[in-house]
Amino acid sequence: MLAWEQDRLDHAVTDAFGFHALQLGLPELDGLRANRMPHRWVATDALHLPEPVTLPPPADGLLTTLPAHEPVALHCEFDALPFPDHSIDLVVLPHALELARDPHQTLREVERVLVPEGRVVIAGFNPASLWGLRQRVDRMRRDSGLGHDASLFMPDAGDYIGYWRLRDWLRLLGFEVEAGRFGCWRPPLHSPRWLDRFAWMDGVGDRWWPVLGAVYFLVAVKRVRGMRLVGRLRPERRRTRAAPAVVARQRFEQPVEHGVRRREPAETEPR
Repeated sequence: MLAWEQDRLDHAVTDAFGFHALQLGLPELDGLRANRMPHRWVATDALHLPEPVTLPPPADGLLTTLPAHEPVALHCEFDALPFPDHSIDLVVLPHALELARDPHQTLREVERVLVPEGRVVIAGFNPASLWGLRQRVDRMRRDSGLGHDASLFMPDAGDYIGYWRLRDWLRLLGFEVEAGRFGCWRPPLHSPRWLDRFAWMDGVGDRWWPVLGAVYFLVAVKRVRGMRLVGRLRPERRRTRAAPAVVARQRFEQPVEHGVRRREPAETEPR
């Protein structure tokens, strides 16, 4: 499963450009190793980082032109990220939502810190699969007291989020899903021998029952739509030009008879 997720992450983040990339959760999986951004962080809510899992490099040479510096480890809460608004170009969440304390708030924080047209890459367990069915059976046995000594097949932190349910969450936050993929159709078995016997299910599962894969993979883009006025809101009012101002001037003439000055009627002349 980790090998399949690592391959999907390498192909999803290699074409994501920008300056800042962030991975939330599962530091054992290097989800940013195929990314070329200069500033990269791997955030975890645990105080001690586990040892990374050694996985083979991709066969198509995706890691040949990558920078040599490693991502910086960061300890923070996923529902209160220490980044300003619109400051991250890429966010990778490998099983971070299902293991987070508040998956809704975590996804809202991801939307807040992402720049417009920024990408989010999510990997999660599919509850509508054989792995999800075994997890529910193991939980019922544990709650009923029949299998209190048996351990669960998958982690017991949080609830697993369905594929279509997560798409609805992303759509409400203004994301546009670009790609979706399912993987890992083998039964939930511990024995490597039996896992190899059911390897044929991965070959036909993508064609015949794709939505029953044990894990799913999503790539979404944050869309910020601007407002544009189409047409006129109201007709323009015609402005009437005021008449030019005039000044009245009185004209006096000299007296004509008997020494009396005669006053002529006033005339109006424009200035």
